[in-house]
Amino acid sequence: MKSMLPPVRKDRIITQLPGCFSPDAALHTKDGFHWQVKAACQGQKKGAVGFNVAKVIVVGDVAVGKTCLISRFCKDSFDKNYKATIGVDFEMERFEVLGVPFSLQLWDTAGQERFKCIASTYYRGAQAIILVFDLSSVGSLDNARQWLEDAMKENDPSSVLLFLVGTKKDLSSTEHLANMEQEAIRLSEEIRAEYWAVSAKSGEGIRDLFFRVASLTFEANVLAELEKSGCRRVGDIIRGMCHNTQYIAPCCVWG
Repeated sequence: MKSMLPPVRKDRIITQLPGCFSPDAALHTKDGFHWQVKAACQGQKKGAVGFNVAKVIVVGDVAVGKTCLISRFCKDSFDKNYKATIGVDFEMERFEVLGVPFSLQLWDTAGQERFKCIASTYYRGAQAIILVFDLSSVGSLDNARQWLEDAMKENDPSSVLLFLVGTKKDLSSTEHLANMEQEAIRLSEEIRAEYWAVSAKSGEGIRDLFFRVASLTFEANVLAELEKSGCRRVGDIIRGMCHNTQYIAPCCVWG
C-alpha cells in the first residue's frame, strides 16, 4: 500500500515562473515557463503522479551562512549562534509546480577543509549548485571559483544549473554592497550562474531564491525528458520523470 503524504503546503505552490534577482546575471529572463513544460503539466491530476526529486548542493566557505540560508527557508528560523556543519546535513522541501508534485533535496555541505573530502562524496548527481559567499567578505567570493571547480568534478557541466548567492546582505553598507555586487555579477556572467543577494537574518530574498531554484530545476528536468522521449506524448512526460527519478536516502549523512 502506498503511503499517503499530506498535501503540499499552500506557501509552496508555484503557478507562475518566479522572476530573477538581476536581469544582468540571470539564467534566463523569460516571463513564464517554457510552453512545452506547461503542455506536459496540463491535465495532470494532483496526487496522480509520483514525486520528482531534484538534488541541490549548497557549497561555499566556512561561516558564509549556508546552513542559515537553508534553515530560514525550510524552518523559517535563524540561529545567530554559529555552528559548523560536520560533513553534510540534509533537508527535503516539497513543492507543487504547475500542479505537479516536486521536491528539492537540499544538501548542506561543510565548508571546513578537514571535512571537504567527506562533503565532496555527496556532490555527484546534482541538478543545481548553489555557490554561497559572504557579501562582507571578498575572499569568500574569490573562493567560489574553487568550490565550483570541486563540485563540477562530480557533475556534468552541461546539465547543472548554477546559482551564485551572496548572504548577509543586512550587514553590508550601501557602498560596499554595490562594489561586491558588481564583482559578483561579473563572476556570474563568467561561470554562467544566476546571481542573488539575500539575508537569512531578515529573510530578505530567501523565499524568492528557492522558488526560483525549484522552478528552473523543474523546468530543466521536464525539458530534458521531452528531449529524450522524442515522439512520446507530452502527457506521459511527467509520469516518466517520476518513474525514472532515483531517491537518494541520507542514510550515511554526518550531522
